[in-house]
Amino acid sequence: MNNIIATIITPLLLAASIQQSYAETPTAATCRPGQSGCITVFIRELKKPEGTLGVLLYSSKKGFPDKPDLAVARRIKAISSTAHEVSFENIPFGTYAVSVLHDENSNGKMDKTFIGIPKEGFGVSNNPKIKTGPPSFSEALFTLDHIQADVMVTMKYF
Repeated sequence: MNNIIATIITPLLLAASIQQSYAETPTAATCRPGQSGCITVFIRELKKPEGTLGVLLYSSKKGFPDKPDLAVARRIKAISSTAHEVSFENIPFGTYAVSVLHDENSNGKMDKTFIGIPKEGFGVSNNPKIKTGPPSFSEALFTLDHIQADVMVTMKYF
């Protein structure tokens, strides 16, 4: 399980370091009716208000949750409190899943214990229970079929 979780987190942090230039997008007020909408991810229960958040949006199981190069959108956000919102706008209607990484010390990597257990937080949409492997796309799946979809992600820490 430790290796699987490390496999999930390491690419997310890599994406965070690569995508530093991505800014948080405007809120749902800028979304317009049509065949696309906005997804707002509400991230809760961050252990401490330090570091950065890496938020990845996937439109298929391919790459979820640990291949940032296969995500359809990415956001990096500096943390200033224990709850945050990150928005994606002009997203075509469809099914999606979100993965989130809390890089507490902003060092661009997942910190782990000497036996490989993550020291930093992570989460996915729908908040499935963590088992022996990473959550599946179907467990984290939600649908964007109108102008706004709100997604709650509760962070998990070992």
